[in-house]
Amino acid sequence: MTFPPARRLAPSAGVVLAVAAPIFVAAVLPRVASPPPAAAAPPAAAADDCPMFGGAIARNMANTVEKDMPDTWSVKKGQEKGVKKSAVLGGTAYGGPVVAGGRIFVGTNNDQPRDPAVTGDKGVLMCFSAADLSFQWQIVHDKLANSALDAGDTGIASTPCVDGDRLYYVSNRCELVCADVAGDPAQKGKGKIVWSLDMMKEPLKVYPGGIEGGLANCSPLVLDDLVYIVTSNGVDGNTEKPQNPNAPSFLAVNKADGKPVWSSNLPGPNIMDGQWGNPAAAEVDGVKEVIFPGGDGWLYGFEAKKGDLLWKFDCNPKKSEFKPKAGIGTRNYLVATPVFVDGKVYIGVGREPDAGPGVGHLWCIDITKKPDPKTKDLSPVNDDFNPKSPVNKDSGLVWHFGGMYSPGNPKPAGADRDYSFGRTVSTVAVHDGLVYAAELDGFLHCLDAATGQELWVHDLGGGVWSSPYYVDGKVYMGVDNGDLFVFAAGKEDKVLNKIEMQQSMKVPPVAANGVLYVNNGLNLFAIK
Repeated sequence: MTFPPARRLAPSAGVVLAVAAPIFVAAVLPRVASPPPAAAAPPAAAADDCPMFGGAIARNMANTVEKDMPDTWSVKKGQEKGVKKSAVLGGTAYGGPVVAGGRIFVGTNNDQPRDPAVTGDKGVLMCFSAADLSFQWQIVHDKLANSALDAGDTGIASTPCVDGDRLYYVSNRCELVCADVAGDPAQKGKGKIVWSLDMMKEPLKVYPGGIEGGLANCSPLVLDDLVYIVTSNGVDGNTEKPQNPNAPSFLAVNKADGKPVWSSNLPGPNIMDGQWGNPAAAEVDGVKEVIFPGGDGWLYGFEAKKGDLLWKFDCNPKKSEFKPKAGIGTRNYLVATPVFVDGKVYIGVGREPDAGPGVGHLWCIDITKKPDPKTKDLSPVNDDFNPKSPVNKDSGLVWHFGGMYSPGNPKPAGADRDYSFGRTVSTVAVHDGLVYAAELDGFLHCLDAATGQELWVHDLGGGVWSSPYYVDGKVYMGVDNGDLFVFAAGKEDKVLNKIEMQQSMKVPPVAANGVLYVNNGLNLFAIK
């Protein structure tokens, strides 16, 4: 896969999104890291750990616990400032970090081998000590023979989920893996797999494809006794049609033994490309539900235990049209992760970055509304996006932002494009009545969470694959050109700092236990 010339993609990015194949391979010197020290027993999980993507099952990229987070540091060689510790990753690292029980877990590749006996392109899950970032162990996965289903040099793109003494992630081979967080005591430096489920084999027969190539990448969610994932079932790049539309797109697995409990093949033949989002979970009126982003652009809510469909919502205008060719088409699918806050779900549409920028839509959906029992549909009616319209009285629409400019949504003077919000692969952060939403084309928007009114927008100067992250009155926003912006959270566009991270910033930072962890693909930094 190669990324077409989006607005301002950094040519020196050297990294890849979890849903895409490599743009460029970062130039790194061959390096073998030091062997791990003897592992000490870590402390028990802390209340302010970050054990999964988004920190919790609601997936909100907002941390309301941590305080005294930094807004100034430097990782430049010879000018380091504020860096407590650092650890070598691969050359690309899209899986995390997550922090739990005194350990840090990251999905990466093998560009900078930890084990001199393990060479070549691999998927690697690494574990570090949270105390000093010392390497503890790793699990290595070979590449699939078919590179169209396992993008080269991308490694493990799944952000792990920690539940007690177990770790769950999706390998580059489309396997749901359960591992022991402590590693393998019999083999120093190696992890221990408890069970794995190969989703490409019978009876699931998942095909993790895409128009420009594919990769299994979901960040699992654990709720009670089940693990939930989007399987990455997608299209054949040659036919641009789903290879196996009957294979599950959404899957619930027993977390103890890896046996499937329920699944859904929605969207089936309507999959447009690949399926690269992550599930979220919520409890509404005493019912636990899991929210899955679909490769058809619909958002689906399922009862968590048995998998009954509760509701669905079309995140595209009915008149929109999907076109496989990069840069065109008005219908998108869901790569971003849904966020649940106070009975509402926030999500934006997009396509994997190889398709480039284009018109997008950002939604706020009230999932406490009861849909028609036959259709289960909470979508707005007849492309009327006014939540007060009589036709939308049974819709879950709270507000909509984006779409093409029109007489009812006039183009502002000086605007250099025909829409107000573009495609996104980013997950939103919601805090203190505000929504922070980034788009692929390099803009960060701040909106009123209740009304969707735009309060400000900031041109970041580069493309964006990362997500905004709120903590301690600040919003951190990574950019493809290597900048990490630090904004003051609030209704005014105020930049506190812009820090050069030396590599393209594809994943958000994570705050846990008084430390800000920043992953730039090559290194993991502990900032304090």
